Amino acid sequence: MNLSQFPRRGYVKSPTPIEFLPRLTASLNAGIEVFVKRDDLLPGTLGGNKTRKLDFSVARALSLGADALVTSGAVQSNHCRLTLAWAIREGLKCHLVLEERVPNSYDPHGSGNNLLFNLLGAHGLKVIPGTADVRAAVEEVAGEIIQKGHKPFIIPGGAADPVGALGYAACAEEILSQEKELGLKFDYVICASGSGGTHSGLLAGFSALGSAIKVVGVNVRRPTSEAQKEVVADLTARTRDLLGLSGGIDPATVVSFADYLGPGYSLPDAGTLDAIRLLARTEAILTDPIYTGKALAGLLGLARTGYFKPKSKVLFLHTGGVPALFSYQNYFPEVAGQDS
Repeated sequence: MNLSQFPRRGYVKSPTPIEFLPRLTASLNAGIEVFVKRDDLLPGTLGGNKTRKLDFSVARALSLGADALVTSGAVQSNHCRLTLAWAIREGLKCHLVLEERVPNSYDPHGSGNNLLFNLLGAHGLKVIPGTADVRAAVEEVAGEIIQKGHKPFIIPGGAADPVGALGYAACAEEILSQEKELGLKFDYVICASGSGGTHSGLLAGFSALGSAIKVVGVNVRRPTSEAQKEVVADLTARTRDLLGLSGGIDPATVVSFADYLGPGYSLPDAGTLDAIRLLARTEAILTDPIYTGKALAGLLGLARTGYFKPKSKVLFLHTGGVPALFSYQNYFPEVAGQDS
């Protein structure tokens, strides 16, 4: 796998840490060892997985002479936050299209990423209903920018295209290198699976490098495993094609669980909230109710039901998203001094 053929901006200057989670592991008593890869510590405004993807996506934009970025995401989108942050660092304008995937969920005075969109100074912010045609809305914004004499580049939501997925093909290579350095051999990597770029990039990377690590996705948006697997399999095949690899991958290697989605996208259930509390109180690591909290709930649930083989080493990919946690304080009665 030759990633040097693709332009990148160098946002990821060193590997993110892999840490053993001894107290979480002990609390599970499931005969496995749990580790975390701290992509929440990636560079960019408050970190997160999209920095890896934007490393390639922004390089592509600049190579085409763009002076503005246009992208989309939900009202608490980590992708929009980081696209805006890196646009600022590159001296580019940035326009955001926010989808109300939950009706009336956008609060212009809200906390979390909402606050950061305003603090960082998005050049344009358009809110659309979750039922609207997102692509059409993004193209309309791009058209308006062109009329003003600028050259926009559209980055899809989540940077979920083959160029963005290269960021996690690179991460797969990084994980294998860290295995050797740490003297470890991981059996599973667990990640949130939403727009599909992270999940697909890992699959493309590990398959290209001949690794047998099993990537397990936990659905955070689509209600069925089958629907998510189709998205991930398609993007993995297109990413492999971009890498110059023949064919897709065995559909059986695309694993995704919809059991931990809860009521729907961005709506946590008791299992997600309990998972967030458990990691915070055993390892002092924060996760969010939209993405990483649900992925963590999936890891815990699968461990408790015996999904992982005994003595397995399980790597939880922490993809960030912590800013969104602060817009969910009403879900945690303990912050108001009540018993949890």
